[in-house]
Amino acid sequence: MTGSSMTLDQILVEALALMFLYSTPYLFAALGEVFAQRSGVLNLGVEGIMLMGAFSGIYVISSKGLGQEPMVGLLVAMLVGGLMGLAMAVVSVTFKAEQGISGIGFTLFGLGLSSLLFKSLAGGVITAQGEGFQAVTIPILSDLPVIGKIFFQQNVLVYVAFALVPISVWILNRTTWGLQIRAVGQNPAAADAMGVNVDRVRYSTVILGGVLAGIAGASLSIAVTPIFQENMTAGRGFIAVALVYFGGWSPWRVMAGALLFAIANNLQIWAQILDVQIVGQSIPPNLLIMAPYILTIAVLVFARQRKRLEPAALTKPFMRGEN
Repeated sequence: MTGSSMTLDQILVEALALMFLYSTPYLFAALGEVFAQRSGVLNLGVEGIMLMGAFSGIYVISSKGLGQEPMVGLLVAMLVGGLMGLAMAVVSVTFKAEQGISGIGFTLFGLGLSSLLFKSLAGGVITAQGEGFQAVTIPILSDLPVIGKIFFQQNVLVYVAFALVPISVWILNRTTWGLQIRAVGQNPAAADAMGVNVDRVRYSTVILGGVLAGIAGASLSIAVTPIFQENMTAGRGFIAVALVYFGGWSPWRVMAGALLFAIANNLQIWAQILDVQIVGQSIPPNLLIMAPYILTIAVLVFARQRKRLEPAALTKPFMRGEN
């Protein structure tokens, strides 16, 4: 096996473990977007929020920040994400701006502001003091052959991200708030007639989506790779939005999509480790880097088949008294 002394079994286990790690940013961001879209708000600003979460999270625990504790960086990223989610809600829900355009505006804002702060405050690559979130081994389970390495030797954000999947399902299907979210996303006028505050519900979901997008960004810079570079999200926010459509607004299917994209995102790494060749030539890494984006296009084409699952009021501003 060229370029590696690892056995095939070891490579497979390592690849599966990394699949769960690298799916974490997708999963956090996409689950937040599920809540927002189920209430009728499309937030295309996820990419910008992730960038600000990634920068703010690692900056406060860098050599110029507050110290080494990654939890502090995570909390700051959550705060920044929540504030940007609040701003998005004001624009989309209160001022009823066109959601697609305003979302792109927030993405450009996050891209520009994170770049400006990066250059003015850091002046170079930011690295975390320490090594960010480390793997937390679960006693006994982590010692199991194969699955112990894959499932039970991950950092805390991986465990939280995948625990949020059944929690999200329970919230959306078993709680009063979840019922209100689904009602507002399907028929806001009827929900309003039943006494549901449509704007309040939409505000809460968009802010939650912002918080989770902030965590998604921080998971990139603090947990996946303890470093920040300009535009390090590289389109992951837009992929998270595509995952919501791919998953038919179901947290379980969104999780499956996140794992699929994590595999595609790591193709170039493993192709180089294994020295995969086609017609005697190694595959160019830049070609493999395109894989997640090609997959995104395919996902959006596939998602057209699930149009019937889309919340009826998605992207439609609500005005009391209008049908």
